Amino acid sequence: MSPVRIQRRRTKGWRKPEGAVVVTRPSRFGNPFTIKGAIEWGGAETTEQARELCTTAFRQWLRGNRDWWMGDKADATRDRILAGLPELRGRNLACYCPLPEPGQPDHCHAAVLLEMANQEAR
Repeated sequence: MSPVRIQRRRTKGWRKPEGAVVVTRPSRFGNPFTIKGAIEWGGAETTEQARELCTTAFRQWLRGNRDWWMGDKADATRDRILAGLPELRGRNLACYCPLPEPGQPDHCHAAVLLEMANQEAR
């Protein structure tokens, strides 16, 4: 079975499924691009537009595009995330972003991590 993204919850009694990796912002795999930031600099007007923009920025930045964030801290953060991708291979990933409707794109950085971590195995 292919790994999937799980929506993490703050509700009483919810537990992360065994073996899943939490990739929320405080983790080493967190997305440095924020919804608030996407809206503040004018790239997005709604939360959904901002989520999509943050996911696009994260994907492009991990692939080496320095237009979104540059400098020593950005490079060190990117290197740390990329070095950790093998740890995510084959694992379910948990993030707070809402899951997409069936057939819709998944605008969450965890979807990018799933894609990249499992693509490397090929």
